[in-house]
Amino acid sequence: MMELLRSRRSIRRFTGERIEPAESALLEEAVLRSPSSRGIRPWRFQFIDDPALIHRLAGVRTHGSGFAAEAPLLVVICARESESDVWVEDCSIAAVILHLAAHSLGLGSCWIQIRNRFADEKRRETSEQAVRRILGLTGGLRVEAMIAIGRPAEDRPGVPVDSLDRDRITWHHARVPHLDLRVILTHRMGAYPPWTDLQS
Repeated sequence: MMELLRSRRSIRRFTGERIEPAESALLEEAVLRSPSSRGIRPWRFQFIDDPALIHRLAGVRTHGSGFAAEAPLLVVICARESESDVWVEDCSIAAVILHLAAHSLGLGSCWIQIRNRFADEKRRETSEQAVRRILGLTGGLRVEAMIAIGRPAEDRPGVPVDSLDRDRITWHHARVPHLDLRVILTHRMGAYPPWTDLQS
């Protein structure tokens, strides 16, 4: 796991080579094994390998999603809001699992935020609405994000450990009880030293 975390980077350029069915099956298994609050599993996953459909979905944001048009696989992460009040968190966990599973298979991936984004500059349609319209999603499905996946066409080295910002971590250590030297000596000598009043 640590090696996956150390070497993974977001990939936005893909070779276009198709994802093999066996690889897709492993990605499916990975997201379905994702932890969710109280085991409710409110998420739903749309796996898309239709190039024309991917191209349309790549345009559901004003910026930051166009690169997805070149991905051979796009996974749209949705959830039924009515099933869980923490559906956003559950979807985010599943997305991270998907990223790591893809990387373990030698695939690259990148998150595309959908919730709280807009499909046009005049904000006439949200990105969520656009995704639901294109995919014909019904039943109160919310859309958290899309994950573009493919074989990397760029080589991005992992983030060096010495560049990690450890100032963002605060430790709250367990308090070590004060050890009275007299008590330690008493325990080791098997008797109370004459200069203590511990016998009283």
